[in-house]
Formats: sequence, structure tokens, C-alpha cells
Amino acid sequence: MNPVIPPATGQRRIWLRVGTLLDGVSTTPLRNAHVVYDKNQILFVSESSPPADLLPAGQRQPDYDLPDYTLLPGLIEAHAHLFLEGGELDPEKRTAYLRQTPDRLLSLAHPRLEKLIRFGIVAVRDAGDKVGVGLALSRLSANAARPLMPYVDSPGAAIQHRGRYGGFMAEPLEDFCSPRECVEARVKAGAGRIKLIPTGIIDFKKGAVTAQPQMTTEELRELVAAANSFGKQTFAHASGDTGIDRTIDAAVDSIEHGFFMRDDQLARMRDRRIAWVPTIAPVQKQFDHADVIGWSPATISNLSRILDHHAASLVKAHALGVPVIAGSDAGSFGVPHGLGFLYELDLMQRAGLAPLAVINSATGTASNRLAFREKFGQIQPGFLSRFILTRHSPLQTVANLRKHKLVIFDDAILHCDETADVAGL
Repeated sequence: MNPVIPPATGQRRIWLRVGTLLDGVSTTPLRNAHVVYDKNQILFVSESSPPADLLPAGQRQPDYDLPDYTLLPGLIEAHAHLFLEGGELDPEKRTAYLRQTPDRLLSLAHPRLEKLIRFGIVAVRDAGDKVGVGLALSRLSANAARPLMPYVDSPGAAIQHRGRYGGFMAEPLEDFCSPRECVEARVKAGAGRIKLIPTGIIDFKKGAVTAQPQMTTEELRELVAAANSFGKQTFAHASGDTGIDRTIDAAVDSIEHGFFMRDDQLARMRDRRIAWVPTIAPVQKQFDHADVIGWSPATISNLSRILDHHAASLVKAHALGVPVIAGSDAGSFGVPHGLGFLYELDLMQRAGLAPLAVINSATGTASNRLAFREKFGQIQPGFLSRFILTRHSPLQTVANLRKHKLVIFDDAILHCDETADVAGL
């Protein structure tokens, strides 16, 4: 039987005792841990019982004693394109989807929001679009009257060079007289952070990033400095040897994708506290759907080699102390929102990370490093009451996060399982 836990309110506090608690940052779980929360925030977390002043007069036992359950923070999807539908595999339909009006793309994105909560995702760092969908959802998320939806933070349009990769989600630096003016325009439009596109993408047939980087180190430094002057973090799409070097030299806050990362680059990222969002899923999906795409045996071999190198780099990054943050690039080919993120977590475990390290990458590491406006992603006093309760231990395998779970989101309680509606994701 699953517990029937009533919603917390501003006055009604809930006291849980759970067999296992993962706080999002610790490298060992708490056992037989106590949590007290109301609809606004977590009030107490400890392996000891809560103090009497947090409880109704005379209460001596938890409201719910759940020794077989694990409690963990709600998940943070750190790289998704909310304006795209990722589950569609037909290239012609994907192209036609992008031809729709901005209003239509926004209306199609809205139904994804509650579905993400049902996957246990309580926050999304949108990775950019030039039609205003991410910014509109970010504004909605900041509204006190918002519907049931994750926190959303968006950069609006990413920044690229005209004619280079990224035109479907970016606007060119050449539209402005200087990098600072470009960044200032993004900030005035409502950007929560600044998305940069210093490199192109992988040529899978050749098994490498073949195009030269589209931004110089000096340009990147100017863009980062401008963002910092407005109090905004930067995140950069970067793969390939030279492009990653330039991005590290510019001291961005996080590198997205990062394929073909060298060991010395990982060490420099650690020293500069540059986070890495490795986004394994979109390349893995190229391998998974090679028959649909029509990849040749040589290209499939390239994909396998690229994925093996990426997995080895991920394990090295974690061992070195690089802040590794989970993000799926949902919306890209074959990577649906929600399900694609859970697949990304599974791929991170398959690459060699322990389940607890994967969970921390999707919760507390993102919470600590990405400077969100709200406090979530950790089970700590003062953080929002947004967490997952499950009897299917994610410490055995993160794939268990697909199974039945309760998602507590402020004053909402959702029973979520593998039968979730995935249409339009």
C-alpha cells in the first residue's frame, strides 16, 4: 500500500520518518531520517527527532513512519529546449514543427509543464530559443498564480555568429555594435542567464567536430564579462578540442555537451569551478536509432567510439571534482522531455557513476552551482517542499525513478508511475 499523505498547508506541518534520505549533496545517505515541512519550505532534517516547538502540542511520533521509503530532492533538468518536441523521429515533421508560429510553439509547450512534475522534475534550465517560448515560460514560472509547473529559467535567444551553427535557437552577435550591447539586450528581454555558442556540432560521419570554433577567446571573454556585470551566469555549447580550450579560458560558468574533452581540460575546469553538463542522451539516441536515420556501419562505429570516450571523461571529471550537472538536451532528436532526462540519468550510471553521484548531479550540485532564484534541489531547512518519495530505491539503480513515486510539490501531492502521458514531449 502506498501512503496517503495529505497536502501540507501554511498551518499543517507534516512529520515524516523515512528509511533513507538523500539530501542532494552528501556522499552518504541518512538512515531513519526525520523531515518536517509545510507547504512553503522544509523546516527540519535530521536522524534525530524534531524539537517540540516544530510540532503540535503533545505530538511524539511521526505522522508517517516509512522505513521502506527513500526521500530525495525533486530533480533539476539543467539543459532542455522547451520549445521543441524531442520524441518525434521523422526529420520532415521536426522541420515542419519549427515552422509554426511562436504562439503555436508556446501553446504546444504549455502541456509539457505538469507532465514534467509527474516525472519528478521540479526545475528546468531552458537552453534557449529565438521565438520567446522559454522566456514566456520563465515569466509564467515567476508568477504567483502560476499553474502546476516546474521552475523555469531561460536565456532567451542564444548568441552565435551569423551563418554559423545555432540559427534555429540563436540570434547573431553581428546585430549589435559590441558584445556588451548584445548581452544587455538579452538581459532587457528577461534572460535569466546568457547562452553562448562558441562551436559547431559533431560531424558523425567523420567522428569529429570538423568546423573551426565560431568565437574567439577574446569575444568569449567580453561576453562573459558583460554577463557578469549584469549579475548573470553564462553557459556555453562547446565540443571539440580548440573550442573547449577557448571556452575554459573565458571562464564560463558551465560547458554544455563537451564532447572530446581532454583530461587536462577537466583539471582546468575543476580549478576554475566550471561545471560540465555532458548531455549523453542526444548522441546515444543517434546510436539507438541508427537504422531510422540510415547511418552507415562506419558512422555507427564513430558513434560508439565517441560515446565510450565521453563516458570515460565523465568518470574522470567526477573523480577530479569537476561539478558534474545532469541535463539531457531534451527537445533534440529522440530525446523527449521528462523521459529523456530519466534516460540521461540512466546513461550517466551506465557510464560508471554511482547512483548517488548521479542523483546529486541532478539535484544538489545543480542547486549549488547554477544560482537559481529559488531554493530547491536539496533536502535542507529553508529549501522549498519539492521532493520525491519512493519505495523503489534509486540507490540500487537510478532507473527506479521511472517507477511509482509520490512527488510532493508545495501543497500538491502527485502519485506518478510509468503510465505517464508522454504525448507531445
